[in-house]
Amino acid sequence: MATTESGLILRDGFARAATPAAKAGAAFVVIENPTDMPDRLLAASTDAAKRVELHTHSMTDSGVMRMLHLPEGFEIPAGGQLVLERGGHHVMMMGLTRGLADGDAVEVTFTFERAGPVTVTLPVDLQRGAHGG
Repeated sequence: MATTESGLILRDGFARAATPAAKAGAAFVVIENPTDMPDRLLAASTDAAKRVELHTHSMTDSGVMRMLHLPEGFEIPAGGQLVLERGGHHVMMMGLTRGLADGDAVEVTFTFERAGPVTVTLPVDLQRGAHGG
């Protein structure tokens, strides 16, 4: 768990890839905002990937689920939370520079509009299903 100077709390984070040899992976975390001011997650970065984007899932008109890059990021409402989770909002790591083996760790820097950059170390958990599960 990490707490920013502005009061945001990052907890229950983990990273995963389909296999340790995969070229893409994702990071997930719960970001709580107990303050009375909204914040926005603008970006994420890690040296474990060549490119990192904030993504969400969206259903197409034909019923197919697609991932979408959201360059504007995600709002974290005052008194609320943002859950980055499998099948929803998440951090997409593309062009992995190393394998994400179960039990490893990866440092991810989250950049917020108000809180600024916050670096956390996330365990790699290839077994975890739904967030927190």
